[in-house]
Amino acid sequence: MIGALLFCLLSSMKLYAQVVMSVQVPPAGIIQQSQLWNMVLTNSYTTPVAVTLMIRLSDAGSGQPVLTGISRSIQLPAGAKQLQLKDVSPVEYEYLSPVADRRDNALLPPGNYTICYSVVITGDKTARPMAEDCVNFTVEPVSPPMLNTPINNAQVDAFLPQFTWIPPTPLNLFTDLNYDLVLVEVDENQSAEEAVQLNIPVYRISGLHQPFMNYPAGAPALDTGITYAWMITSNNGRQFAAQTNTWTFHMKQPGKVLHDDPTAYVQLKRSSSGNVINCGNTVKCSYVNDAGDEKAKYEILSLEDNNRVVRHGNVTLQPGTNMIALPLDRGSKLSSGKLYVFRLYNSRTENWEIKFIYNPEL
Repeated sequence: MIGALLFCLLSSMKLYAQVVMSVQVPPAGIIQQSQLWNMVLTNSYTTPVAVTLMIRLSDAGSGQPVLTGISRSIQLPAGAKQLQLKDVSPVEYEYLSPVADRRDNALLPPGNYTICYSVVITGDKTARPMAEDCVNFTVEPVSPPMLNTPINNAQVDAFLPQFTWIPPTPLNLFTDLNYDLVLVEVDENQSAEEAVQLNIPVYRISGLHQPFMNYPAGAPALDTGITYAWMITSNNGRQFAAQTNTWTFHMKQPGKVLHDDPTAYVQLKRSSSGNVINCGNTVKCSYVNDAGDEKAKYEILSLEDNNRVVRHGNVTLQPGTNMIALPLDRGSKLSSGKLYVFRLYNSRTENWEIKFIYNPEL
């Protein structure tokens, strides 16, 4: 009796070891969605077997699923069989990420991925896999982003330097290209790369959609005698894509703000962000008047007092970019050291704003 049970168990194990899978996804490079189905299946049975293939693609870092796919039933003859998308179509996909492109021949967005495969016998109610495999791979742009200015080891004259970089290519790989910028001080006997990895940032900002940024007036002042290192990371949505090298620069003179410096005006953001600036007696901001309004309503709200409106009024606008300078020390109800938001409302019912901490100049 025991011998019969052992024979059945070994026969079952042998049955599910008769199909061997060899996945042929490149470990890195530009990869089409259709290439996910490139594989060799080896059927050690003496007769054909009908199988169904299933894939699950996930972000390797976060584990966030990107898509799943189930093939049609495939007749797998004895021996080895090379498979491609045309051999398993039609495929039923479920797209689980906003960055996923729904075309079969689409290029996968840049990032680090894990893809898991399962081969099951068609019609098997237990859905027990005959073969399983998971592989990691990286989709890389042809060219990662590259730093442009300030050039490496530069001596910077501007009180508020402008950072620029060259976007990654090809751009059509990205559905939501955005950037993170990090700026740190470099300690003595420390490389720029180590500084970016280990040191607390002097300034960090995420979600930039243009390949440039003016250093904000409300950020910590950049001073002489200090080496600064900066780096750009490109993302597709929330998924890491590629990053630049790390460059350094020095300031020629202390980083104080000139009142007539146009870069002292911080750009209003359409949606709320975690960025906060320090503000003296005047809040200075720039606003692009795409709506063509002649004037717009504004409010200043106290974020530490249940969004109480402490000031309101109207600003006159011109087409294009407007530099708005609003004095805060005249009849102001603002309290020193408190957190506020300046919010502008246009005719499109859009809200544009900047958060600031009020630190009046004495």
